[in-house]
Amino acid sequence: MDAIDFYFDFASPYGYFAATCIDELAARHRRQVRWHPIMMAAVFQETGGMPLPMVPIKGHYVLHDIDRTARQHGIAYRQPATFPQLLLGAPRAMLWIRQQYGEEQAVRYAKRCMHAYFADRVDLADDEVLGGIAAGLGIPADAVLAAIRSREVKELLKQETSDAMARGVFGSPFVIADKEPFWGFDRFGQLEAWLAGGGVSWSYWARKPRIVSSLGHRTAPRVAGA
Repeated sequence: MDAIDFYFDFASPYGYFAATCIDELAARHRRQVRWHPIMMAAVFQETGGMPLPMVPIKGHYVLHDIDRTARQHGIAYRQPATFPQLLLGAPRAMLWIRQQYGEEQAVRYAKRCMHAYFADRVDLADDEVLGGIAAGLGIPADAVLAAIRSREVKELLKQETSDAMARGVFGSPFVIADKEPFWGFDRFGQLEAWLAGGGVSWSYWARKPRIVSSLGHRTAPRVAGA
Protein backbone atom coordinates (compact mmCIF):
# COMPACT_ATOMS: atom_id res chain seq x y z
CA MET A 1 0.00 0.00 0.00
CA ASP A 2 1.12 3.57 -0.60
CA ALA A 3 3.19 5.33 2.04
CA ILE A 4 1.81 8.40 3.75
CA ASP A 5 3.66 11.72 3.81
CA PHE A 6 4.23 13.43 7.15
CA TYR A 7 5.27 17.11 7.13
CA PHE A 8 6.45 18.86 10.27
CA ASP A 9 8.53 21.72 11.64
CA PHE A 10 10.97 20.88 14.44
CA ALA A 11 9.71 23.87 16.43
CA SER A 12 6.05 22.83 16.21
CA PRO A 13 4.67 21.31 19.45
CA TYR A 14 1.76 19.73 17.61
CA GLY A 15 4.28 18.41 15.09
CA TYR A 16 6.17 16.88 18.02
CA PHE A 17 3.00 15.25 19.33
CA ALA A 18 2.34 13.81 15.89
CA ALA A 19 5.91 12.55 15.60
CA THR A 20 5.49 10.45 18.76
CA CYS A 21 2.76 8.31 17.20
CA ILE A 22 2.64 8.68 13.40
CA ASP A 23 4.72 5.57 12.71
CA GLU A 24 2.66 3.43 15.09
CA LEU A 25 -0.59 4.75 13.65
CA ALA A 26 0.52 4.00 10.10
CA ALA A 27 1.81 0.54 11.02
CA ARG A 28 -1.61 -0.44 12.33
CA HIS A 29 -2.83 -0.08 8.76
CA ARG A 30 0.22 -1.58 7.07
CA ARG A 31 1.49 1.77 5.85
CA GLN A 32 4.96 3.28 5.81
CA VAL A 33 5.64 6.94 6.59
CA ARG A 34 7.79 9.37 4.63
CA TRP A 35 9.03 12.08 6.99
CA HIS A 36 9.44 15.59 5.57
CA PRO A 37 10.99 18.36 7.68
CA ILE A 38 9.89 21.80 6.51
CA MET A 39 10.46 25.46 7.39
CA MET A 40 7.21 26.98 8.62
CA ALA A 41 8.89 30.39 8.50
CA ALA A 42 9.03 30.09 4.71
CA VAL A 43 5.42 28.90 4.61
CA PHE A 44 4.32 31.91 6.67
CA GLN A 45 5.99 34.20 4.17
CA GLU A 46 3.69 32.76 1.52
CA THR A 47 0.50 32.59 3.60
CA GLY A 48 0.94 35.70 5.73
CA GLY A 49 0.62 33.57 8.87
CA MET A 50 2.61 33.45 12.08
CA PRO A 51 3.33 30.92 14.86
CA LEU A 52 0.09 30.28 16.75
CA PRO A 53 1.47 31.35 20.17
CA MET A 54 2.21 34.77 18.66
CA VAL A 55 -1.32 35.39 17.37
CA PRO A 56 -3.05 38.11 19.44
CA ILE A 57 -5.65 36.76 21.89
CA LYS A 58 -5.38 33.23 20.44
CA GLY A 59 -1.78 32.78 21.64
CA HIS A 60 -2.64 32.39 25.34
CA TYR A 61 -5.23 29.74 24.54
CA VAL A 62 -2.82 27.86 22.27
CA LEU A 63 -0.18 27.61 25.00
CA HIS A 64 -2.84 26.22 27.34
CA ASP A 65 -4.05 23.76 24.70
CA ILE A 66 -0.53 22.51 23.97
CA ASP A 67 -0.01 21.61 27.61
CA ARG A 68 -3.48 20.07 27.89
CA THR A 69 -3.01 18.01 24.73
CA ALA A 70 0.29 16.64 25.99
CA ARG A 71 -1.36 15.57 29.25
CA GLN A 72 -4.30 14.00 27.41
CA HIS A 73 -2.03 11.78 25.33
CA GLY A 74 0.59 11.11 27.99
CA ILE A 75 3.35 12.81 26.00
CA ALA A 76 6.31 14.28 27.89
CA TYR A 77 6.23 18.03 27.40
CA ARG A 78 7.73 21.14 28.97
CA GLN A 79 7.53 24.44 27.15
CA PRO A 80 10.99 25.23 25.74
CA ALA A 81 12.88 28.10 27.33
CA THR A 82 12.78 29.94 24.00
CA PHE A 83 9.46 29.44 22.26
CA PRO A 84 8.48 29.83 19.52
CA GLN A 85 11.88 29.60 17.89
CA LEU A 86 13.34 29.34 14.40
CA LEU A 87 15.11 25.97 14.16
CA LEU A 88 16.99 25.40 10.92
CA GLY A 89 19.92 23.22 11.95
CA ALA A 90 17.83 20.22 13.01
CA PRO A 91 15.92 19.80 9.73
CA ARG A 92 19.10 20.32 7.73
CA ALA A 93 20.85 17.68 9.82
CA MET A 94 17.96 15.26 9.35
CA LEU A 95 18.03 15.64 5.58
CA TRP A 96 21.77 15.11 5.46
CA ILE A 97 21.53 12.04 7.71
CA ARG A 98 18.84 10.65 5.43
CA GLN A 99 21.20 11.06 2.47
CA GLN A 100 24.15 9.47 4.22
CA TYR A 101 22.64 6.94 6.62
CA GLY A 102 19.12 6.25 5.41
CA GLU A 103 15.55 7.03 6.42
CA GLU A 104 15.53 5.00 9.63
CA GLN A 105 18.47 6.85 11.16
CA ALA A 106 17.08 10.19 10.01
CA VAL A 107 13.76 9.50 11.74
CA ARG A 108 15.53 8.41 14.92
CA TYR A 109 17.47 11.65 14.85
CA ALA A 110 14.33 13.74 14.36
CA LYS A 111 12.53 12.04 17.23
CA ARG A 112 15.48 12.52 19.59
CA CYS A 113 15.80 16.17 18.62
CA MET A 114 12.15 16.93 19.25
CA HIS A 115 12.11 15.08 22.55
CA ALA A 116 15.20 16.98 23.64
CA TYR A 117 13.57 20.29 22.74
CA PHE A 118 10.03 19.74 23.97
CA ALA A 119 10.56 17.37 26.90
CA ASP A 120 14.08 18.14 28.17
CA ARG A 121 14.09 21.87 27.26
CA VAL A 122 17.42 21.56 25.45
CA ASP A 123 18.42 24.47 23.20
CA LEU A 124 17.96 22.92 19.77
CA ALA A 125 19.26 26.08 18.12
CA ASP A 126 22.73 25.21 19.44
CA ASP A 127 24.70 23.42 16.73
CA GLU A 128 26.78 21.60 19.33
CA VAL A 129 23.60 20.09 20.74
CA LEU A 130 22.64 18.88 17.28
CA GLY A 131 26.05 17.29 16.88
CA GLY A 132 25.78 15.63 20.27
CA ILE A 133 22.42 14.07 19.44
CA ALA A 134 23.90 12.73 16.21
CA ALA A 135 26.88 11.32 18.07
CA GLY A 136 24.47 9.43 20.30
CA LEU A 137 23.34 7.59 17.18
CA GLY A 138 26.89 6.81 16.10
CA ILE A 139 27.01 9.63 13.55
CA PRO A 140 30.12 11.86 13.68
CA ALA A 141 29.21 15.20 15.22
CA ASP A 142 31.76 17.14 13.19
CA ALA A 143 30.33 15.78 9.95
CA VAL A 144 26.83 16.89 10.97
CA LEU A 145 28.04 20.37 11.90
CA ALA A 146 29.79 20.74 8.56
CA ALA A 147 26.71 19.52 6.72
CA ILE A 148 24.20 21.90 8.29
CA ARG A 149 26.41 24.86 7.35
CA SER A 150 26.84 23.75 3.75
CA ARG A 151 25.03 25.44 0.89
CA GLU A 152 23.98 22.07 -0.55
CA VAL A 153 22.14 21.00 2.60
CA LYS A 154 20.55 24.42 3.06
CA GLU A 155 19.17 24.08 -0.46
CA LEU A 156 17.83 20.63 0.37
CA LEU A 157 15.65 22.09 3.12
CA LYS A 158 14.48 24.93 0.90
CA GLN A 159 13.51 22.43 -1.79
CA GLU A 160 11.75 20.15 0.70
CA THR A 161 9.69 23.11 1.88
CA SER A 162 8.97 24.31 -1.65
CA ASP A 163 7.84 20.83 -2.69
CA ALA A 164 5.58 20.65 0.37
CA MET A 165 3.89 23.96 -0.44
CA ALA A 166 3.40 22.80 -4.02
CA ARG A 167 1.35 19.93 -2.59
CA GLY A 168 -0.77 22.30 -0.53
CA VAL A 169 1.03 21.91 2.80
CA PHE A 170 0.57 25.01 4.97
CA GLY A 171 0.94 23.84 8.57
CA SER A 172 2.61 21.45 11.00
CA PRO A 173 1.79 18.64 11.33
CA PHE A 174 0.36 17.93 7.91
CA VAL A 175 -0.26 14.45 6.53
CA ILE A 176 -1.15 13.41 3.01
CA ALA A 177 -2.57 9.91 2.61
CA ASP A 178 -3.82 8.73 -0.78
CA LYS A 179 -3.86 12.40 -1.88
CA GLU A 180 -6.16 13.21 1.05
CA PRO A 181 -4.81 16.08 3.23
CA PHE A 182 -5.02 16.14 7.03
CA TRP A 183 -3.85 19.24 8.89
CA GLY A 184 -3.19 19.16 12.61
CA PHE A 185 -2.69 16.61 15.35
CA ASP A 186 -6.39 16.90 16.14
CA ARG A 187 -7.14 15.36 12.74
CA PHE A 188 -5.34 12.11 13.52
CA GLY A 189 -8.68 10.49 14.38
CA GLN A 190 -9.87 11.25 10.86
CA LEU A 191 -6.55 10.06 9.46
CA GLU A 192 -6.88 6.73 11.26
CA ALA A 193 -10.43 6.30 9.99
CA TRP A 194 -9.26 7.03 6.46
CA LEU A 195 -6.42 4.52 6.65
CA ALA A 196 -8.63 1.88 8.25
CA GLY A 197 -11.13 2.13 5.44
CA GLY A 198 -8.59 2.23 2.68
CA GLY A 199 -9.75 5.70 1.69
CA VAL A 200 -13.41 4.82 1.14
CA SER A 201 -16.00 7.57 1.22
CA TRP A 202 -17.01 9.31 4.44
CA SER A 203 -20.62 8.24 3.88
CA TYR A 204 -19.40 4.68 4.48
CA TRP A 205 -17.93 5.69 7.83
CA ALA A 206 -21.07 7.54 8.83
CA ARG A 207 -22.98 4.24 8.68
CA LYS A 208 -20.51 2.33 10.85
CA PRO A 209 -20.60 2.01 14.66
CA ARG A 210 -17.74 4.00 16.11
CA ILE A 211 -15.11 3.03 18.63
CA VAL A 212 -12.47 4.94 20.57
CA SER A 213 -9.05 4.63 18.98
CA SER A 214 -5.75 4.52 20.86
CA LEU A 215 -5.39 8.25 20.17
CA GLY A 216 -8.47 8.97 22.22
CA HIS A 217 -10.58 10.01 19.22
CA ARG A 218 -13.76 8.32 18.06
CA THR A 219 -13.39 6.55 14.77
CA ALA A 220 -14.77 3.64 12.81
CA PRO A 221 -13.50 0.07 13.27
CA ARG A 222 -11.00 -1.38 10.86
CA VAL A 223 -12.43 -3.02 7.75
CA ALA A 224 -11.38 -6.63 7.30
CA GLY A 225 -9.06 -7.01 4.37
CA ALA A 226 -8.52 -3.28 3.99
